[in-house]
Amino acid sequence: MNKLSLLDLAFFVAESAASPKHVGGLMIYKRPARSPASFVSDLYRELLSCSDVQAPFNRIVHFSLTGMPTWRESDAVDLDQHLFQHRLRRGHNGRPELYRLVSELHQPMLDRSRPLWEVHLIDGLSERRFAIYVKMHHASADGVTMVRWAADSLALTASDLELRPLWSVRHGAADSKRNRLKAKVTQSLLGDLAGAGQRLLGIARLAAMLALEGAKLTKNAISLPFVADGNTPLTGQVTAGRQFATASVAMVRVKEVCARTRSTLNHVALTCLDGALHRYLHDEGVALARPITIQMPVNLRKVGEHGTGNKIGIIPVELSAPTDDPYVRLRNIGFSLRNVRSMIDSVAPDAIESYTLITGVVAQLAEMLRLSERLPPIGNTLVSNIPGPPEFLYLKGARMEELHPISTLPAGNLLNITLFSYAGQLVFGLIASDELPNLERLGLYVGEAFSELEEAVFDAHRPVS
Repeated sequence: MNKLSLLDLAFFVAESAASPKHVGGLMIYKRPARSPASFVSDLYRELLSCSDVQAPFNRIVHFSLTGMPTWRESDAVDLDQHLFQHRLRRGHNGRPELYRLVSELHQPMLDRSRPLWEVHLIDGLSERRFAIYVKMHHASADGVTMVRWAADSLALTASDLELRPLWSVRHGAADSKRNRLKAKVTQSLLGDLAGAGQRLLGIARLAAMLALEGAKLTKNAISLPFVADGNTPLTGQVTAGRQFATASVAMVRVKEVCARTRSTLNHVALTCLDGALHRYLHDEGVALARPITIQMPVNLRKVGEHGTGNKIGIIPVELSAPTDDPYVRLRNIGFSLRNVRSMIDSVAPDAIESYTLITGVVAQLAEMLRLSERLPPIGNTLVSNIPGPPEFLYLKGARMEELHPISTLPAGNLLNITLFSYAGQLVFGLIASDELPNLERLGLYVGEAFSELEEAVFDAHRPVS
């Protein structure tokens, strides 16, 4: 048995039919040349025969009235309850239809009476393509972990035809040994006191930073939570129904902008999103007088540390003050992110995790009491960045052309954005409630915002003749 961490438990406590707490991924493949029309059906049958199910794909959550919930391993896993096949009709098999189907599959809660994951094969896409949509409860894995597992299950070359299903690959065996050793060490009184002391010291330091920011004695040491403008279409009471959209930019273009401005990928991507969101809000009749605030997950794992569950913190980050100049927007966001990075490096990870739980509980209470329409949100939206494989990956010779992470909606937010890099593309994945208007238009604005930034940067660095 494995006890859930407080953060993992929070995903169960916060879950409802209107706001399920699972993360997903959409993988779009090109069938191998000269493969039969039955390629996906054959793959589905072969996957059903792969009955060796490894942790955490064989774990069921067990709730107890006398203690913390635990993960318990199931004696057997019926793959018919986890693996599904779909087919889009000819003439209705383009990207809009695929995204609509994935949005519908992403909405329902996972059945807690069995292991909390599903895999959906989607056949019949145009241009000899098919897709695989995977969903897994957020308490089992965060987005970074899911991408790593997916990469481990795929091949590096088209000639490698070995089938390694996601659920049959051993994940984190070495980490389990390290975690058991760590558990033995921390059972000592000295270890417990040291850990508690570091956590309290970190929380005190965070509280001091927030107090200084609130008194306007510092600027962007850390953005204050619950001060974002709630009078926008981006926030409110989360309801059932989902929609999904994407945008993408060639990584070579992003790297060129980064090199010319000495910026990071995060700086450039958030600059595009900031410009796109302001234009989108302007279309919806909203003009913000203060910067957009995002919730930004940060990976709290040490270098080389893996494992199941979640090891993240979520902190509010202020983007740029409203401006029409994308170059100024880039500089402002770079200033904010550098200060946030300094703050994270100066505080113990346990303190950031505690801060995440405290602010999350407040936001969740507002949603449970149906006050999200009246109280200010933690931030205007949540934006995460998940690094992906730099090269194409393959499944039974089929090349994975696109991979789109699909996240969950945090309390009080109707939009969640995931940045993802894969095989030379920077992808923006947008998941939203059906209540958010014109999501596809926001996706278009992301691409346009990058082109505007690119032009501004090239103009600023063009030699004078």
